[in-house]
Amino acid sequence: MSLFFFSLFMLLAVVSGDLIRMKTNLETRDEQLKEEPKPTTWPEQFHSVLVMNNTKTKELQVVDLWYDWPNKRNLNLIQYQLGKKLYDVEYDNHTSYYFTRDATRECRTVHFDVGILTPDWLHGATYLGQAKVDGFLCNVWTKADFVWYYEDVVTKRPVQCCKIPNGKLRLTALTRSKLLNLDTHTNF
Repeated sequence: MSLFFFSLFMLLAVVSGDLIRMKTNLETRDEQLKEEPKPTTWPEQFHSVLVMNNTKTKELQVVDLWYDWPNKRNLNLIQYQLGKKLYDVEYDNHTSYYFTRDATRECRTVHFDVGILTPDWLHGATYLGQAKVDGFLCNVWTKADFVWYYEDVVTKRPVQCCKIPNGKLRLTALTRSKLLNLDTHTNF
């Protein structure tokens, strides 16, 4: 009879130990789910295709963005809907050069208060929760009270970035580690 009670006691000890471990694992999982997600750091070099709807000027543009953090530069090839193609070469010294290569040969230099965004530019952003954008469930952050950044929950890829009040950038493609060759795009 004592062997029966000993076996029953051992079985209960194992089951209760499993239950305690399972409860601890669930509590840990719940704590992890309560933690706010952090935005993914951008790759140091990438190419992306963006659709920009500028609600201020009512213009629609397709932008080929070549981000090149190691060389502290961006190239934006901006194609206006039914209009010109504008080249925007940005450098981390806060200078951008805008020009066209068509017959108008426009060219201007603009100085900005900020340079190229760092790969971790969203560090310290405020998490706002989740929202659906174009069928993607996204985590949403805001930075500096005027930029809203949407990142796909599953893939961690950017989906949309809104600059209030100017408009929305929708990401349609992103290629990591794609190198920029300015010679093929600008004839420098």
